Amino acid sequence: MLLKNYTSHILAFSKCLILSFFIVLTACKTETPHERTIERGKIADSIMVVSAREEASRIGAEIMRKGGNAFDALIAVDMALNVAYPFAGSLGGGGFMVYRKANGEVGSIDYREKAPIAATHDMYLDAEGNPVDSLSRQGPLAVGVPGSIAGMFAIHEKLGSLPMAEILQPVIELAENGYQITDNQLARFQYYASVFDKVNEKETLYSIGFRESDSTKIKSGDLVKNPQLAETLKRIAANGKQEFYEGETAQKLVEFIQNHGGIITLDDLKSYEAVWRKPIISNYKNLRVIGMPPPSSGGVCLAEILKMIEPYDLKSFGHNSVKSIQVITEAERRAYADRSFFLGDPDFNDIPIDSLTSKDYAVKRMTNFSFDKATPSSEVKHGVISGYESMETTHFSLIDQYGNAVALTTTLNGAYGSKLYVDELGFFLNNEMDDFSVKPGEPNMFGLIGAEANKIEPQKRMLSSMTPTIVEKEGKLWMTVGTPGGSTIITSVLQTILNVAVFDYGMQEAVDAPRFHHQWLPDVVTFEPDAFGKELLDTLSNKGYEIRQENSVILGKVDGVLVLPDGSLEGGADRRGDDTAVGF
Repeated sequence: MLLKNYTSHILAFSKCLILSFFIVLTACKTETPHERTIERGKIADSIMVVSAREEASRIGAEIMRKGGNAFDALIAVDMALNVAYPFAGSLGGGGFMVYRKANGEVGSIDYREKAPIAATHDMYLDAEGNPVDSLSRQGPLAVGVPGSIAGMFAIHEKLGSLPMAEILQPVIELAENGYQITDNQLARFQYYASVFDKVNEKETLYSIGFRESDSTKIKSGDLVKNPQLAETLKRIAANGKQEFYEGETAQKLVEFIQNHGGIITLDDLKSYEAVWRKPIISNYKNLRVIGMPPPSSGGVCLAEILKMIEPYDLKSFGHNSVKSIQVITEAERRAYADRSFFLGDPDFNDIPIDSLTSKDYAVKRMTNFSFDKATPSSEVKHGVISGYESMETTHFSLIDQYGNAVALTTTLNGAYGSKLYVDELGFFLNNEMDDFSVKPGEPNMFGLIGAEANKIEPQKRMLSSMTPTIVEKEGKLWMTVGTPGGSTIITSVLQTILNVAVFDYGMQEAVDAPRFHHQWLPDVVTFEPDAFGKELLDTLSNKGYEIRQENSVILGKVDGVLVLPDGSLEGGADRRGDDTAVGF
């Protein structure tokens, strides 16, 4: 009897142990990162466009639905952003595009703005040799020679399939019929209306109805039409690239700029050409990352940062944990220090790209990193290269039904660029000249420090942070991604890629996740407000990191497309703006 009772107790205890084991096992399983539930964004079978405006995304998707390819669609999206997103999309600016064709061929094009022929290295300095900020940031002297139209026609000639007039028609109709003002746009127009009036010395399309003194005010949801831009686009559709650089539009543009005191001439426009360049190719674990080369700093810095962080097991550290933030921040610090010294227009500088993006160089750059404390930026200079002798933007990503992928970032630089609005033509002009080192060692509007490699020279392209990027996984197209954000572009793209590649996020989750940023100088780590815990920030602060949280800081508005295992596409449209994914 005693033996029977003892056996019963043993069996019962064993059952409890087994049950407890399965409970613990089940609990562990639900917490495994690989088993987490991913909240996906927009899913489509074969076509996806993600841009700053729904109107632009929809026009691009429709171009592809009617048989056009990704390159036809990108032209339509880019031009539609001129209409519906004048904050950053404009014929008066320039940009970069990285592409991957369905057959695996990759390439990039540079249609960045250039300094006018009459530009000089000291054109923004006063009599004492100090920078006069307003000259490089607002008004006619801030304007670089626009490259957008040259870029679109170069892309169309090499890679397009539909007639340009057919591509531009829905954009012309959008300008004629109008687009709806969103809450975000309304607030921006109201904020800048008085600035537009002051810089242009008259009221403009985007100040009338947005000022406090106006009796009739434009409201959110109202339609805004731009017939002048529609007419400009009609002439370009009929006459091609030369319309913008030599024709009626060119003459009106130069007359406008010179009447306001600018130095751009018809010779500046006539001599402008977009340039096809070899992309920056780098590897991170099982990924092949295809980035934009100089004069974009994005591809080089992204490759350099990825090489520096690759030896560290970020996944075991945890997403946005103290150790992950430290590793990424310290790599960013070192890459931005190199950016300021080495990078500029490759047509004017010998840039040691292979050395900067090598594994050996990355290892050397991180030798003085410690988890115990921050490395002060005052102790971080540019690296030593053997033999070396020398915010506002918009991005869109798209993939077509044929398997072609595009990452394109275009800009006016600051919000509405120079604030100069060519009312007869219907678009704003850039203030891209501020991206030069106005005075080597002095910060630009984004706080970035430049050196001799990025000094002002006639017909030189200014350094940029734009980072349009395409990622392959195991030899196949996996992601196209990019963002606006001035100096924060590189770090926002980096963290989005890591969110998916390391932390198993979906595309929508990845672009929405909280972000942080460091750019060497100023020596501050900027965190999105109310997105990181006090304990984490205190820990970092105790290790010597200067922490900043500001409501006015937006660390990018990332738009990306992810190819899922079944071949379908997930669009990630950043929650921080009016960005929209459209797919079929």
